[in-house]
Formats: sequence, C-alpha cells, structure tokens
Amino acid sequence: MMLMEQSQVPVAALPLDTFKDHLRLGTGFADDAVQDGVIETYLRAAMAAIEGRTAKALLQRDYAYSLGAWRDLGAQVLPVAPVSAITAFVIVDSAGGETLIDPARYMLEQDMHRPRLCASGFVLPSIPVGGKARIAFAAGFGATWDDVPADLAQAVFLLAAHYYEYRHETATDRDVMPFGVAALTDRYRDMRLFGGRGR
Repeated sequence: MMLMEQSQVPVAALPLDTFKDHLRLGTGFADDAVQDGVIETYLRAAMAAIEGRTAKALLQRDYAYSLGAWRDLGAQVLPVAPVSAITAFVIVDSAGGETLIDPARYMLEQDMHRPRLCASGFVLPSIPVGGKARIAFAAGFGATWDDVPADLAQAVFLLAAHYYEYRHETATDRDVMPFGVAALTDRYRDMRLFGGRGR
C-alpha cells in the first residue's frame, strides 16, 4: 500500500499572520516578513505531525492511494479523512496497462474516521496478480484555514510554536508533546480494533 500527495497546500492557505500573532512577534517593522520562511516551515511540520497523529487532512488536497489486494471485497477503507470525492479509480495490470473503472460501479461512503470506497454491486473490481488498484481522491476539511476545526487549528499552533521556541535544541525527548496537543487531537484519532481490519 502506498499513499501519495498529488498536490500541496499553497502558501496562501497557511495562517502565517495569525500564527505570528500567536507567537507575539513584533509588527510594523520593515523586516516583518524576514521570518516568513521559518514560520511556514514550522507550520507545515506541525500540520504534518497532527495529520499523522489523527489521519485527518487539515487543508484540502489531492491524494493517490495504491494497493495490491482488497482486505474486503466489497469495500476499501481510505487512509485519510475526511474525503470529499473520489476523482478516479484505476486497475493496473502486471504489464502496466490501466483500466479506468466506471464511476457507476462504486461510490464514496463518507465518514470522519473511516471513509470507504464501496462497490455499487456486490464486489469491487478484481485486482490482477502482480497488479494494483489506484484510487485518486480529494481529502481535507476545506480549502482555507477557517475550514479547519478550531481544536485542530489550535493544536497545530501549539505544536508549531513548540518547534519554533526549541528550534536550536539538538537533543530533546522525541516523545514530548506540548501541553494540550494530545487532548485537542485525541477525539479525532481512529480507534482501531481487531487488528485495524479494513485499513
């Protein structure tokens, strides 16, 4: 299985100015933008950490998910939520030949934790030996920072501020998280029972 981002969050969608206010950086100076690159780096790093912890895409972008076998013949759980649309579904044979699957043969079952690609009939198209299925989809809470739930946005700010404040540290406990980040993100984490069946 492999999940690849097909598009990145544009700089314009990042809350650089709001995060500067959170850090209480000075404003009104000629060099106000001098730290924008650093601020962007830590915001993106914090977003990636929160997304990894919760399996939620904060800002909308495109993904491609490839896998060599179905765990459930009637449906496949997608690894990121929330999913707004499945944009393509392709079966690739062992020689690299691609078959685009008719959208009438599948549907998206939306879910905050475990969105699924479901067969419209009884089973999903078979994956040939040595081949794979490739599912393209769009996921994220929205295109702008205002679309991100307030608790997740605050978790990103807390973590990015932590990265910023300790940017010169060379040895820290890698398991340390700023106060409140775990509490803010726990309800978004998917509880996996029975060995994570469906992933």
